[in-house]
Amino acid sequence: MADEFMKGFACLMVGGLGWMTIKGWYNTPSFEGAQLTGELTIEEPTTFDQIALFMGDAFFWFAVLGALTFWVVLPLISEFQTYLNERSA
Repeated sequence: MADEFMKGFACLMVGGLGWMTIKGWYNTPSFEGAQLTGELTIEEPTTFDQIALFMGDAFFWFAVLGALTFWVVLPLISEFQTYLNERSA
C-alpha cells in the first residue's frame, strides 16, 4: 500500500507544481488580484502559448485523476479481488 501512496503523491506533486507554474506565468496580472485562477493575461496567444495553456489543464487533471487512481481506485480493486478470492474458496 505504501507504493500506491507514493505513486499517487508523485502524481499530485508533479501535476500540482506543473499546474501552478504554468498558471502563474499566464494568469497572474498583478500581485494584488487573483493569481492562479485569474483571467488570461495574453491577448493573442501564439502556438506555444496555446500548448502551454493546454498543458496547464493537463497537469491539473493529471494531479487529480492520478491521486484518485492510486489512493482510491486501485485499493478498491485490490480489496474487491481479495473479497472475491475469499468468497470462492
